[in-house]
Amino acid sequence: MEPLSRITDATVDVLRALLDSHGPVWGLALVKASGRPAGSVYPILERLERAGWLASEWEQDASRPGPRRRYYTLSDDGAAASRQAIASRSTRTSAGCAATATTAPAVAGGLA
Repeated sequence: MEPLSRITDATVDVLRALLDSHGPVWGLALVKASGRPAGSVYPILERLERAGWLASEWEQDASRPGPRRRYYTLSDDGAAASRQAIASRSTRTSAGCAATATTAPAVAGGLA
């Protein structure tokens, strides 16, 4: 498994959706669960798969009408790395917000 070169807010949202799924989940369900557009989610899934964080497979149920679904599953190492990435991102975001709050000048009347 390779580390990701960057972890964006969208990546964190997709990782959370994958962790919350507790098993194989198809792409459109991840789009809905993450609240991100498909044009963001599918490239993230591809990047995660190339890095070895997850695996995917095509649906085998030929009796279901409609196009085949691609199911995604986090690897054990991918799940652990996802939790760590989410925690790290949350810590960094919280620290950034705290720094902004403490360094922002006070403005009389609360308006800038």
